Amino acid sequence: GMRSLFNRLPCKRLAAARRSRRCLHSHSQPHPLLATFSRLCDDGPLPAALSLLPDLAAAGVRADPISLCRLIKLCVRHGTANDGRLIHDHVSRTVNSGGEAPHTGLFVSNSLISMYAKFGLLHDALELFGGMPHRNVVSWTTVVAALANAGGRKEEALRFLVDMKRDDVAPNSYTYSSVLGACGTPGVLAAVHASIVKVGLDSDVFVRSSLIDAYMKLGDLDSGRGVFDEMVTRDLVVWNSIIAGFAQSGDGVGAVELFMRMKESGFPANQGTLTSVLRACTGMVMLDLGRQVHAHVLKYERDLILHNALLDMYCKCGSLQEADALFSRMPRRDVISWSTMVSGLAQNGRSAEALKAFDLMQSEGPTPNRITMVGVLFACSHAGLVEDGWYYFRSMEKLFGIQPEREHCNCMVDLLGRAGKLDEAVKFISEMNFEPDSVIWRTLLGACRMHKNANLAAYAAREILKLEPEDQGARILLSNTYADLRQWLDAEKSWKVMRNQGAKKEPGRSWIELGKQVHVFIAGELSHPCSAGIVQELNRLIRRVTDLGYVPLTEFVLQDLESEQKEDLLKYHSEKLAVAFAMMNSMKGKPVRIMKNLRICGDCHSFVKLVSKSEGKVIIIRDPVRFHHFQDGVCSCGDYW
Repeated sequence: GMRSLFNRLPCKRLAAARRSRRCLHSHSQPHPLLATFSRLCDDGPLPAALSLLPDLAAAGVRADPISLCRLIKLCVRHGTANDGRLIHDHVSRTVNSGGEAPHTGLFVSNSLISMYAKFGLLHDALELFGGMPHRNVVSWTTVVAALANAGGRKEEALRFLVDMKRDDVAPNSYTYSSVLGACGTPGVLAAVHASIVKVGLDSDVFVRSSLIDAYMKLGDLDSGRGVFDEMVTRDLVVWNSIIAGFAQSGDGVGAVELFMRMKESGFPANQGTLTSVLRACTGMVMLDLGRQVHAHVLKYERDLILHNALLDMYCKCGSLQEADALFSRMPRRDVISWSTMVSGLAQNGRSAEALKAFDLMQSEGPTPNRITMVGVLFACSHAGLVEDGWYYFRSMEKLFGIQPEREHCNCMVDLLGRAGKLDEAVKFISEMNFEPDSVIWRTLLGACRMHKNANLAAYAAREILKLEPEDQGARILLSNTYADLRQWLDAEKSWKVMRNQGAKKEPGRSWIELGKQVHVFIAGELSHPCSAGIVQELNRLIRRVTDLGYVPLTEFVLQDLESEQKEDLLKYHSEKLAVAFAMMNSMKGKPVRIMKNLRICGDCHSFVKLVSKSEGKVIIIRDPVRFHHFQDGVCSCGDYW
């Protein structure tokens, strides 16, 4: 009974059918090694599969192409290039010799090309490709993609695309997606784009996504946007490409605008998009938009990268309350989260809290890394804590195994320089393990200006000019140092050199977010549509703060001008224009946030302090180094920046 039941089971019948099919195939039993080999190619281990190759060759048995391709895949995952060469040798001796249908040899050869490419052995891949009697679209595309991804071989990828067409092999969407990454100039990209349109592959979503990426990489946002706008169906990949492209190219406004459109189109934002948009908000100091993005982040509560980006955005937009609240709610915090918090507090003038956060990190957080230590030294430097700075600098290696790098040394020069210990700073520079670079000399130069040490300033400026003869900033700083010290003749000399070299000082720019628009102000330029109103408002503010004791600090103007002209030059510094515009448009109770491209000058600093008092406003200015929170006539930097 059991036997007859067993005979009726499907597996029994299947096995019998397999056996008869094999007999039909070979008219004889297949070699027992083949079944073992086939199994090992599927599941490994790789050494066992490789050790059967000589046995197969000795027995004159040819493995089937599917097993060989699986073996090659296994080799890419678990093996080395030498293992790959063993397989290639075996294939050359068996598969390509005698009576093999050309397409099966092609199938295995394509896998081998791909294997060599993945091992980074382009020479071997190209040699194999060159010796192939037949090549199909897969062979060509594998080689094109490998060249496009290899450093310094992008032009070859393009040449192969041309040869491929000459060989009458039509490139497919994968070929084009790969080659688009190799287009290094607008002309080449336009030509490839035209040939994509010609063969009708421009509607393929992958090709379009690669096209957008390629235009973005070349900084051509308009063409990228054009390709995007022509698309009928857009998927998340394409939305991501365009938003990331705008964010990375520094067009934060465009990135955010596209993000809004994406939401309207009903696409859910994923972590990649949200990280890009947060980066855009951070760069543009768009706190309100950053808060809107936060709402979308809530559903990814376990995503650390996203939460760190959000934390960075709050810190860089000067909203430490929100940063702190987010930090304490985060389920997981890594070294980046802690470092962001330490640096964020330090840059916002809250050095004591930054060091407290660092103590907490040591007791309950991860081991600090070099970036954490930059934040810690920055905090000491901006609070004038010389002893603490020295302690952390000296014990960094002992406590955390972190070797001091350039940034740490720079913080120490800054720390000593700010504290007026200029001789100690010079000694520190001469004893460093690094050759001082221009960044370190610039830091020293800044300290010399602050402490009015003309000789040392001239020394530092000359060191900068030795390293970077083109550096106009050093000449300007040299000239400013003399100017502040009323040494006009020397200043004149420095300016003459610059005028001969055709130097232009980078103009001060400030920008401010209002509604969803960004308004930019440039020093001395009254190009804003509301300029007349701004000048009126500025004059009103100057009258109000003059009553509180404001006197223009004309030492911050270059060259020996008449007193009144100097006051005019100071009057139109970009942050004053931005502050006036903000006062005309500000909402009651909301702080004013302004971004600047240059360090704030002493005159604007005292002006903004008094405006915060006379107008009862919190004004936050972020310059390239730190934040200034002005409230009730006081700044968070303690007039030390």
